Amino acid sequence: MNYRYLQCRREGAVEHVTLNRPDVRNAFNEEVIAELTAWARSMRDASGARVAVLSGAGSTFCAGADIQWMSRMIEYSHEENVRDATAMAEMFDALNTIPLPLIGRVHGAALGGGAGLVAICDIVVCDDRTVFGFTETKLGILPAVISPFALAKIGPSAAREWFLTGARFDAAQARAMGLVHASVPADGLDARVQAYVTELLSAAPGAVARAKALIAEIAGKAPADVRALTSETIAAQRVSPEGQDGLRAFLEKRKPSWIVER
Repeated sequence: MNYRYLQCRREGAVEHVTLNRPDVRNAFNEEVIAELTAWARSMRDASGARVAVLSGAGSTFCAGADIQWMSRMIEYSHEENVRDATAMAEMFDALNTIPLPLIGRVHGAALGGGAGLVAICDIVVCDDRTVFGFTETKLGILPAVISPFALAKIGPSAAREWFLTGARFDAAQARAMGLVHASVPADGLDARVQAYVTELLSAAPGAVARAKALIAEIAGKAPADVRALTSETIAAQRVSPEGQDGLRAFLEKRKPSWIVER
């Protein structure tokens, strides 16, 4: 599929998607939202892909909402705002639930909805000079649509501080609260992303997808409430062809079939 505001390419088993509106710091508008939604849904059946990397062209990962888009919102009715916000919520949900592990390659700034994109990534590597912020309250609005995804990453206590103040924070703070996983100098960004890609490609793809789904399914639940689910999940994986191959490969001191030579 051809996109206007996304650049997509496949390198072996790695799918790369890049926000490509550098002139407006990769800000969201209706078309970007529709294209990211379509891309995420296409990843549900992306033959041969095992990892996806999300990045931004130019100097900034994503600065949030496009000014022209925001200017149109002022004239929207309540019903039009609901439709608009629902489309964005569906985009974040589609991105959050792709079966592939999604790595965020973040630099420059990730503000408002851009911070929401960071929250939906499974693994996030940022340039150590990146600026973050859930800045919506500074504009008289609030980070409602991104809140379920951000809360899952940073928890209610951090959300109380950063959602309410709308203040910007640095990469060290983003890492401390769990929004990002690695913060490195700009010239080491691609190497750290590649290191995560290499680790993910050494893991069984079916197990990775099921582990990602399992996290979402059991988060926040008591162990006793999910005991049957977790027991059934591991039993099914152990007897699956992938599980059998992995266990036998370990015992036989050989590489399992899913290892990608690079």
